[in-house]
Amino acid sequence: MRSTSARSSVALLAVVLAAVLVTGGVAGPVVATTPTADSSSAIDASPATESIAASSAVTEPQADRPADPSTEDTVGYVEGYWYDDELPVDDRSDAVVDESELDAVVYRSMARVERIRNLTFEDGVDVDVVTRSEYQETNDDRFTNVTDADRLEGNVGYEALFMVDRDTDAMNSTKSVYGGSVAGYYDPETDEIVIVSNNPETPELDELTLGHELVHALQDQRFDLESLEGTTQDSDTGISGLVEGDASHVENEYERRCRTDWDCLTPSGSGGQGGVGDVNWGIYFSIYQPYSDGPDYVDHLREQGPGWSAVNAAYDDPPTTTSAVIHPGSDREPATVSVPDRSSEDWRQLRIDGEVANDTVGEAGMVAMFAADTVDRNRESVISADDFFRGGTGEYDYDQPATDGWAGDELVVYTNDDADAASGPGAAGDAGYVWRTQWDTVDDTEQFVDAYGQLLATHGAESVEDRQDTAVIEDGGYAGAYYLERDGRTVTIVRAPSVAELPNVEAGAAPAGENELLTLEEGAETVPGFGVGVAAIALALAAVVARVAAGHGRN
Repeated sequence: MRSTSARSSVALLAVVLAAVLVTGGVAGPVVATTPTADSSSAIDASPATESIAASSAVTEPQADRPADPSTEDTVGYVEGYWYDDELPVDDRSDAVVDESELDAVVYRSMARVERIRNLTFEDGVDVDVVTRSEYQETNDDRFTNVTDADRLEGNVGYEALFMVDRDTDAMNSTKSVYGGSVAGYYDPETDEIVIVSNNPETPELDELTLGHELVHALQDQRFDLESLEGTTQDSDTGISGLVEGDASHVENEYERRCRTDWDCLTPSGSGGQGGVGDVNWGIYFSIYQPYSDGPDYVDHLREQGPGWSAVNAAYDDPPTTTSAVIHPGSDREPATVSVPDRSSEDWRQLRIDGEVANDTVGEAGMVAMFAADTVDRNRESVISADDFFRGGTGEYDYDQPATDGWAGDELVVYTNDDADAASGPGAAGDAGYVWRTQWDTVDDTEQFVDAYGQLLATHGAESVEDRQDTAVIEDGGYAGAYYLERDGRTVTIVRAPSVAELPNVEAGAAPAGENELLTLEEGAETVPGFGVGVAAIALALAAVVARVAAGHGRN
C-alpha cells in the first residue's frame, strides 16, 4: 500500500511485488496468453526512421542495408549481427547456450527487437541464464527485509480483498507466485537480464523470454523505467499496462516471426518455463492484468499513429489507473477519494515511516477479488469462470459489470494495541480497515454492492439483527464484522474484529436499523468451482507460456 505522498514503505497490495525489484515474468495459463488472430496485424510496414517520434514497425526484409552499419544508428543490427543472421545454435534440438555463444544470441535477439520495435539500443545488455533453484535462492532474499508494520499492512490489504486469509502470510503467498513461475526478469538497477531455466543440469535459454526482457531493457534505455513510478498500487499497475503491453506486443510479433521467418531457440520439454505451482489466484489475477489488457492498450495507441509514435509519447504521460488500460480511449479521470480518521481513541490509522498506510485497489484489483474463486472447486465465484475466461477464448476479461463503473477508491488500515502486540498473519484479525469506493453512476454503485454482498455470502457471512447493513463471519480466516454504507455514488466498507468495534474504527458504523443495501444471497447463476469453463481452465493449468510484470525496480 502506498500513500499518495509516496512514502518509502512497501505498497499494500504490492508488499512483495515492490520488494522483487524487477520487471520480469511469471508463467501463466494459456487462456491468458494465447495471441489473438489480430495480435500481429496491427504492425505496419512503414520504413524505419531514426526519429523515435516518427518510428514504426517494419515487417518486410530490408532490401537496402547500409554498407557501413552501426549498432547505434542501424535498426536491426547490433555488434556485427543482423536480425536474420543464422547461428550455430539454431541447429540444436535444445536451447542450451554455452558462455562463448551467449553474446551472439543476445546481439541477434537485440537486433530482432529493434527490427520489430524500430528503436535502437543505446547500450549493451548483460544476460545471465540460471537454474530455478538458483533464482529461488536469490528471490527468497528479497522477501526478508520487511517490517512488522509492512507485513500487517499487506496481510490486512489482501484480507480485505478475500485473497489471503488469517492463516496465511500474504508475503509467502506472493513469493510462491514468483518463486515457482518466473521465466525471466530485467533489473533496472543493474541493467541485467536473468533468464530462469527449469533444467537443473544444463540451463536453457528461451528466446521469447529473452526478447520480452530485452524490450524492457530498451524501454529503460530510451524512456527510463525507474522514473515511471505511481503513487498507489493501482497507478503502478496502470503504468505497467503500458510497459508490459509494449513488451508483450513485441513478443507476440517476435513469436510470429519465429514460426514463419526466423530460427529461434526454444527450450526442450525438460527446460520449459516454470509451472504455476500452488498459486494464489486472486494475487495472480491482480498482477496479471497489465499482461492481459496491455497489448490491447498498445494497439489502441498504435491506431493513433504513425507507427509507434503514440506509444513512445505515452511514456511521458502513462496511464495512471488500471481502468484506463481496461478501457483504452475512455479518457476516464479518477475521482479523489479520501478516508479521514474518524476512529475512537483506542484505534488509529496505521502509519509507516510517518505516513498513513493507505492505497487505491483500483478496477483490476476489484475484478481479481470477485474472480479469485473461479478456479476453486469448493467455493462459488462472484464472477463466473465462463465470464472471466471469455468462454475459453484464450483471454481474461477484466471488463466486468460489477466493477466497470469504478471511479476511485481508497483503503486505509486501522490498528490498535492488540493488533500491534500480535504477531504473524493472525494479527490482521485484530486490525480493521475502512475502504471507500466511488462509482460513475447509481447503477454502477448497485452492481458493486450486490457483488460484494454475494462475496460476503460465499464466505459464510450472516446479517446482524437490528443493525443496518451489518454482517458477521463467525469462523474461518475472514472472521469479523462488516458494515456497508452508501451515500449517493459512494460506498464505504468498514471491517472490525467485532460488531461492537465497528463504530470505534469508523464513527457511525453499524447503526441500529434494518438492511437497506446488503443482501447475503449467493448468486444463483454461478457454478461452483471450475463452472462452465472446466475444459478451458484444465488446459490452462497444463500449459505455461507467459511472463508477467513483477515491478519496475521500485522500493
